[in-house]
Amino acid sequence: SHPVIGFGTYKVGFIPASASAAVAGSVGGVECTAEECVSDALSVGYRFLECAEFYGNEHEVGKAIAKSGIDRKDLFLCSKVWTTTIEKGPAAIEAQLHKTLSDLGTDYIDLYLIHWPVPGKHVEAYKTLEKLQQAGKIRGIGVSNYAWEDYLELKEAGVEQLPLVNQIEINPFLYRKNTIAKFTEEGVVMQSYRSLRDGKAFDHPTLVKIAEDKSKSPAQILGRWCVQKGFIYVPKSVKKERMVENAQVFDFELTSDEMAELDALTTTEAIDTFVGLYRKCVNRDTSKDGTMQGVKMDIT
Repeated sequence: SHPVIGFGTYKVGFIPASASAAVAGSVGGVECTAEECVSDALSVGYRFLECAEFYGNEHEVGKAIAKSGIDRKDLFLCSKVWTTTIEKGPAAIEAQLHKTLSDLGTDYIDLYLIHWPVPGKHVEAYKTLEKLQQAGKIRGIGVSNYAWEDYLELKEAGVEQLPLVNQIEINPFLYRKNTIAKFTEEGVVMQSYRSLRDGKAFDHPTLVKIAEDKSKSPAQILGRWCVQKGFIYVPKSVKKERMVENAQVFDFELTSDEMAELDALTTTEAIDTFVGLYRKCVNRDTSKDGTMQGVKMDIT
């Protein structure tokens, strides 16, 4: 019963210190608080909120939830445990889950994910989530940013419950067909982040052409592609009108030719860039940050 669309809360009201924009020194002013943005998202109909320890705004998200008056059973809350906590081990993971629950104002989380497969630590972390699930604090467990080889590590370690979800970047400009096919064959639901490519590809000629043909916005074409592929679509915007626009992807379909055109937008350079990001991020913010210690160099 995973919702097909959600609202992403990354960089909503807060920019984490190790976020790429912060590192590059290109962070502008925060347009609104996370409480304000999430209140808007809930008011226009979003019920699945995608959160994370790393996002640094779960307390604000919780305030928006409390003010909304929406029944907890009508919400689907997802959070992720960050690399630093994963490295510290089971006790830290349990403590962080309790903090997330307190911040969000709930006694259970619908879906809890390992944010990155920290080398030498992620399997133990996943097994910790299994125990916390048995305690009733977590309804479903999953992973984020896992390569196929990371998933195999979990299987080989004999985890009792395989991940329900793998949350990765998915859009026509980073469409890792082989990876997605392998996970899908295993019954793992693919959850897309950067579904809209952070708005950085809205002027791509192929996207513009299809958008004009359909009388839709480039964002709606990207969202429709995601939904039509069967992926969980998680757009993000701090503007209320864009929140509404981004969700309007269920009243039209893309033709097979249009889907094929979009499928073809992923370049080898995009894949190479992704692999570099993966190698950097699995140890990000941990004591191994900046090293390749334990990092898988060949991934699917």
